[in-house]
Amino acid sequence: MERLERCGRGLRAGLADGRVRRRLPWLLLAIVLLGSALKDGDLVPETPMQNKRNPLNVYFVKVAWAWTFWLLLPFIAVTTYQFAGSKFLYGPTKSVLMVLRRLSALLVGTAIWYVCTGLFIYIENLTGVCSTSGELREPRRLYATKQECHQDNGIWNGFDISGHCFLLSYCALMIMEEVAVLEGLSIDQNSKLHVVINVLFVSLCFLTMIWVFMFLCTALYFHDFSQKILGVLIGLSAWYGTYRCWYLKPFSPGLPLPSIPLSSKKYSYSR
Repeated sequence: MERLERCGRGLRAGLADGRVRRRLPWLLLAIVLLGSALKDGDLVPETPMQNKRNPLNVYFVKVAWAWTFWLLLPFIAVTTYQFAGSKFLYGPTKSVLMVLRRLSALLVGTAIWYVCTGLFIYIENLTGVCSTSGELREPRRLYATKQECHQDNGIWNGFDISGHCFLLSYCALMIMEEVAVLEGLSIDQNSKLHVVINVLFVSLCFLTMIWVFMFLCTALYFHDFSQKILGVLIGLSAWYGTYRCWYLKPFSPGLPLPSIPLSSKKYSYSR
């Protein structure tokens, strides 16, 4: 527990002034640009990360939204309830309503993930052509989807917007926004609640590191530049449209620090 506490303290200190959160979008764009340049110049060394079956890709990235959702769910619930109670903003009933309001950000994120990934699949199917190794005398079959093509051991060539670049950028930015609540939350370090929040916080920080690392691997080993840049721009747009625009409005899930004015220096969302 002592190591966990030191780790949590160090991570909170690194995130305290909001500098990481403000610079992360630019870092992601820089990774796509640099990674694509290295890939196009054949300057990337061969590593196990270029295999799509590597453990991080199979057990984390393939279910990236599930990892993000199920770790943020208890973190948002506990910290929002504790924040509302510690600041005497609401009574118990209104605190619960505040928790439900903030948790709706996860429903928004789920909707964004579902719509965008569905759109990517639709675009790839719409723009794709199937290449098969069938004999020339066989009648040419028209394939409507990538799945049909793969069932005949074909190769589907379509415009495949990088779902990894989209989802990993969006998840990393969302986590960084949500953990900002710790900047305005005071908890007794000897309480069990502090331990629970610290475990969730450290887990979310390490998960973000995995997302950024796998984002780098995607930029270095997979997709064309246009597919990657479009994927990350959609991820950044989803983050900006929610946390920088919509969530500032009264009728929205709201921001993690609801009681601190945007003009306050402590509130590092100020732009």
